[in-house]
Amino acid sequence: MSDSLILTIIIVAVVAVVAIGVIAFVTKGRKPKTPYTSERDADDLPTGQSAEGDTDAAADTAGASDAPVVVQEPAAPAAPQLDVPEPVQGRLARLRARLTKSNNMFSKGLLALLSQDSIDEDVWEEIEENLLMADLGTEPALELVDALRERVKIEGSKDPARVKAMLREELLKLVDPSLDRSYLPEPHPDRPSVIMVVGVNGVGKTTTIGKMARVLVAEDKDVLLGAADTFRAAAAEQLATWGDRVGVPTVRSEIDGADPASVAFEAVSAGIDQEVDIVMIDTAGRLQNKVGLMDELGKIKRVVEKKATIDEVLLVLDATTGQNGLQQAKVFSEVVNVSGIVLTKLDGTAKGGIVVAIQRQLGVPVKLVGLGEGPDDLAPFNPEDFVDALLEG
Repeated sequence: MSDSLILTIIIVAVVAVVAIGVIAFVTKGRKPKTPYTSERDADDLPTGQSAEGDTDAAADTAGASDAPVVVQEPAAPAAPQLDVPEPVQGRLARLRARLTKSNNMFSKGLLALLSQDSIDEDVWEEIEENLLMADLGTEPALELVDALRERVKIEGSKDPARVKAMLREELLKLVDPSLDRSYLPEPHPDRPSVIMVVGVNGVGKTTTIGKMARVLVAEDKDVLLGAADTFRAAAAEQLATWGDRVGVPTVRSEIDGADPASVAFEAVSAGIDQEVDIVMIDTAGRLQNKVGLMDELGKIKRVVEKKATIDEVLLVLDATTGQNGLQQAKVFSEVVNVSGIVLTKLDGTAKGGIVVAIQRQLGVPVKLVGLGEGPDDLAPFNPEDFVDALLEG
């Protein structure tokens, strides 16, 4: 073999070895594409690919880094649904059936006695006893009996319809339609009207204030509540819950046993700042035989009056307590000048005559009555509807 052939073979071999080495080096330097460095879920897509299978266009959008980014705000929580109180007009008429049911025996007994063919002295005594059992009070009962005696004697009618008409007229005189039963204080140009609500423990005072707030909202009034009952656990929470149902704010203290007068003062101040129509102040369920607690009521009244006048003082009474409620009413009236009565629980075992007895002894009108447990079972007192309910049966 010639030297030139051997040289050619060597050159070809060297070139082949070099080519193989270059190819191996290049192949070794290329890494496979690894879009995820950690384990991925079955629905994850490789980097650069969209859900539709399109490749990433990062190279084409390299100059679009300043494009605006749209951030979707989370949806605002829905506003709480507020209760819509029932209209005030006609409430007592709607609830009259309950009052009628609780006083059937009263009306039936009286009408039966007055419709007898012969009404002697024994019958009149029985009529008087019926009236006293209805919590009418001794003086009003005697007045009613005397008036009926005179009319029966003059007219001599035994017709049940006529007897019922006479009884209605005389009862209406005792209930006294002439009394001012307005429960909405006159508005002031520069400050809200202030209603202070008082009453002993157990009469449903805080609940009554909550129901009154519904009555006022139904009358299109802006209302603010002041939780000055700081001695009873959860009283402020209870009041705030009633207010929240109809969108009425409550001023309260976070400190148990806080000064009630201070809370009342802050409530009136907030009412002025917020330009509300009416501020209603809840007070502790005072026991009328505890002088210190009664003094606290007087203090609340004095402190509030440094900021605004108290236009109305409503005393909440439980109708089922009967004549005992009169003693409570007297003491409260002496301390805070009660201007109106809210009579709760007038259905059930309550005796309708308590309305007359309270008004007669205090000279203060019954302005609202509660006839049930429902949120709208508080109604402005209407003498005609009330007497009609007493006599229906």
